[in-house]
Amino acid sequence: MKTLQVRIETPSGTSLAASLDQPEGNYTAIALFAHCFTCSKDILAASRISRRLVAQGFAVLRFDFTGLGASEGDFADTNFSSNIQDLVAAGAWLQHNYQSPSLLIGHSLGGTAILAAAQQFPDAKAFVTIGSPSDPRHISKLIDERSLEEIEAQGDAEVNLGGRRFHMKKQFFLDAMEQRVLQQVRNLKRPLLVMHSPEDTQCRLSTLQLSSMPLRTLRALCP
Repeated sequence: MKTLQVRIETPSGTSLAASLDQPEGNYTAIALFAHCFTCSKDILAASRISRRLVAQGFAVLRFDFTGLGASEGDFADTNFSSNIQDLVAAGAWLQHNYQSPSLLIGHSLGGTAILAAAQQFPDAKAFVTIGSPSDPRHISKLIDERSLEEIEAQGDAEVNLGGRRFHMKKQFFLDAMEQRVLQQVRNLKRPLLVMHSPEDTQCRLSTLQLSSMPLRTLRALCP
C-alpha cells in the first residue's frame, strides 16, 4: 500500500489534511471515509478499514474535519453543516484529481454526515455507516448536564468528550436541531449498509428495521 498526504482547500478557505491510500497497482474504485466525532483520519478504525479496502483494490481518501487532526480551523466554530461542507470539498477534490468516490463510509457522526450529504454525491453507488446516530442531536447526550447548562446560559463551554477537553458553542447544537437526516435517507434510493454493535454504549441501537423496499424502513436509531 502507498499513501499520499494531501491538502484539500474548502470554499471557506480552510485547508483540510488528508491521506489517500492506494494499492501498489491500479485501483478499481475510490472510497471516501469520514471519521468519528472529535477523532481524526488516523484513528485505528479508519486506518484499518482503509488498509483492508486497499487490499480489495480500492483507493481510500481519509481526511480530518475542520479543527481536528492536522486540518486548519477552530473546532468550536464547526458544526454538522460544516462537516457536510468538508465532505463535499473532499469529494470535489477527488473528482477533480482522480474520480468521484463510488463508496462513502462514515464512523459515528461521520456516518450521519455521509447520509446527510448523500444527494451531493450522485455518482456514489453505496454508503456504509458504522455505529452512527440517526440524528446529530445525539451528541448532546455525550455531554454532562452542567456543561450543557453552561452552553445554554453563556453560549459556550469547555466540555469533556472521551477524556479530552473541547471548546463547544451553542451554535453547534442549534445547527444540529435543524438537520433532518432520516428524511434524506428515505430518499437515498441507493444501497446502504448499517453496521452497529448491540453492545455500543455510546450510541445504543434501539430500533433496526429491515424491509425489502430499499431504504424505506432501514433505520438505526439512537435513543
